[in-house]
Amino acid sequence: MGVIVKTVFLLVLSNVFMTFAWYSHLKNLNHKAWYVAALASWGIALFEYLLQVPANRIGYTKMDLAQLKILQEVITLSVFVPFSLYYMKQPFRIEFLYAGFCLLGAVYFIFKS
Repeated sequence: MGVIVKTVFLLVLSNVFMTFAWYSHLKNLNHKAWYVAALASWGIALFEYLLQVPANRIGYTKMDLAQLKILQEVITLSVFVPFSLYYMKQPFRIEFLYAGFCLLGAVYFIFKS
């Protein structure tokens, strides 16, 4: 498996954990004190970091820092939109599409030779 494929795979998994850590408490723990939600989020975020740190170390062997960051942002939006729509039951907004186009432009420019 290539470096970029490994990096993307680990970053996607990392972002799933990150998205749940950052936002699922709004749905599942909204009746609890904020510090309960924070502790639960930190527990979930541990798994994010266990995937994100190796992903960045692997990716940095073939990509520069700016490329890793743009890749991360694209993956974040790619995970967040389905999470928002299907898990949090938020309505689709055309701005999701516009943001996606902007990120595609960022990917083009940052990976352009």
